[in-house]
Amino acid sequence: MSENSEAKKAKLGSSRFSEVEQAPPVAVFALTAAYKADTHPQKANLGVGAYRTDEGQPWVLPVVREVESQMAADHSLNHEYLPIAGLPEFTSAATKLVLGDDSPALLEHRAIGFQTLSGTGALRLAAEFLKLRANHSVVYLPDPTWGNHTSIFQLVGFDIRKYRYWKPETKGLDIDGLIEDLKNAPENAVVVLHACAHNPTGVDPTQEQWKKIAEVVKAGNLFTFFDSAYIGFASGDVETDRWAVRYFVSQGLELFTAQSFSKNFGLYSKYSVFWKKKKKEERESGNLAIVVNDPGVHGRVKSQMEKLARAMWSNPPNHGARIVASVLTNPTLSAQWKEHIATMADRIRQMRELLYQKLKLQGTPGTWNHIVDQIGMFSYTGLSAKQVEFMKEKYHIYAMKSGRINMCAVTTSNVEHIAKAIHEAVSNIQPS
Repeated sequence: MSENSEAKKAKLGSSRFSEVEQAPPVAVFALTAAYKADTHPQKANLGVGAYRTDEGQPWVLPVVREVESQMAADHSLNHEYLPIAGLPEFTSAATKLVLGDDSPALLEHRAIGFQTLSGTGALRLAAEFLKLRANHSVVYLPDPTWGNHTSIFQLVGFDIRKYRYWKPETKGLDIDGLIEDLKNAPENAVVVLHACAHNPTGVDPTQEQWKKIAEVVKAGNLFTFFDSAYIGFASGDVETDRWAVRYFVSQGLELFTAQSFSKNFGLYSKYSVFWKKKKKEERESGNLAIVVNDPGVHGRVKSQMEKLARAMWSNPPNHGARIVASVLTNPTLSAQWKEHIATMADRIRQMRELLYQKLKLQGTPGTWNHIVDQIGMFSYTGLSAKQVEFMKEKYHIYAMKSGRINMCAVTTSNVEHIAKAIHEAVSNIQPS
């Protein structure tokens, strides 16, 4: 073989990407993969953040099916590009959902919505805008928080700092630590707050605590960025779940709110339907609600966000947006949807109570009232990584290493098995 041939062979066998390191897997998806590979008949996946029925099955909301049928029969609909800022009916309805029809921000034309690629897209778009166009450089995230918050703000180049949130001693909110940390935040810092059903803890401030937080934010000239992934889904009542956002607006605070419709409409990730006999998949739609004190800046803010969105996803999907808009703008369909979110919230509450009672009946060491005190999809159990590993190895129960479990994955059929696993884990495995 000639020297040229050897050189060519060596060149073909190498890559300019040879130095790229293998990234660690995304924890929740790695957990699901391990669960799927497990053949044990009593296995349970308590990790993935999606609603499940008591039979352990995904639930397509009946009102969503109804609207899809109407859309499939409507020959006036097409698949043309939406405007970069999204479907106006959707952004208007979504913004009203989180602010309320009577919000002063809406009545005074100080609020607009911008359609995004899911709630994650709303977070990313807002982070890009705040860092690149509005001169914000520091962000405060709750400790702990949804893992993707850190990734999003890190990629944009923010200086990421944490404020105390979870208090292990009480398995509740560290309100004193939270207030102290925000008081020490530099002026103009962005503060990310979970509007309701804090992920991963399930611990929310009371209304009086929210008022204290708003006071500190206002006094420190901080910028509020709400993540509102569970409006209506957390308590089953829209008004209850949006209370904090509405209160901050009432205090004259400018803010952003990233909205997702994965949980409260059951529109998770890629949503598959048959559209005129052809399978159609689209990422669910999110909304970024923007509240300012001067209506005159909306045009400039929107124009900059359009430039940023154009470079990320160009135009948002229309399927999920049309579903949400159709439901929220129709009184009859909206009433049905509110019944559905109440159904989901009620089942989660029932599973919390049932698991608590099972643990109490067994005499499981420790206190477990935090399971019923928490709200929404997730419970921060207080289990350690070693205890979680024990549950997986012996009982084939899969949970996040942080001890977070998805209460939707608890059913009347598996709750006793889960309670027994927790009992043995805390009885036999030391937390540290």
